[in-house]
Amino acid sequence: MFIRYYLDLAVPFEDVERALLDEPATWVPGIALDADRGGQRLLAEVGFDVDASRRLDKEVEIEIGEPYVIPSKTMLPITWRATAAEGIFPHLDADIEIAALGAGRTQLSISARYRPPLGAVGRALDKALLHRVAEATVKDFLDGVGERIALHVSHGAAD
Repeated sequence: MFIRYYLDLAVPFEDVERALLDEPATWVPGIALDADRGGQRLLAEVGFDVDASRRLDKEVEIEIGEPYVIPSKTMLPITWRATAAEGIFPHLDADIEIAALGAGRTQLSISARYRPPLGAVGRALDKALLHRVAEATVKDFLDGVGERIALHVSHGAAD
């Protein structure tokens, strides 16, 4: 499955690039875990809540790859996966991408890919509901990245 989401920042590309690449291993996992918790709450709201005695807790591992820069954009690859019960939760690969939209604007986007777990049953659940939860989680994540970048730049940390 594929998910793409983007937003525009009223910040010059160079400032966004500095903020994005400023030790992402120290801040990306926290934003991803917040987004994942939001996805879990959404699942509970739509009836996928499991009582505590049957709850399947998961730890999420976030890997951040080496950024790659091409003339018109910069991309930061990330991988998001459960460390326990891997066959039940999807493994997500994504690229956070920034590209200039003129002198003072930058597009921040994410392109994410995952395969629903559990074969045909997982694909059916994904089509019925889980894909929308994944989209909401990815949106929350990128919104968090955008907020972090805007805060970083506004406090002069990108200088």
